[in-house]
Amino acid sequence: MLGIRLSDETEQRLEALAKATGRTKSYYAREAIEVHLDTLEDIYLSERAIENLKSGNDCVLESDEFWHGLDN
Repeated sequence: MLGIRLSDETEQRLEALAKATGRTKSYYAREAIEVHLDTLEDIYLSERAIENLKSGNDCVLESDEFWHGLDN
């Protein structure tokens, strides 16, 4: 279960779409989340990875170093 607050404009648009198509607002909210979740994950997890690199919490490996010992 998920509760979200929407701007009045977004709520009105969602309500109009639901009424015009005979679907529920929940249907369209779920659709929007499912369609865009991959993109949001890419953006925010990439930002986190960059911050970890900048702060020194993570490092970039050369390809030889990465593959060394993995084929054993």
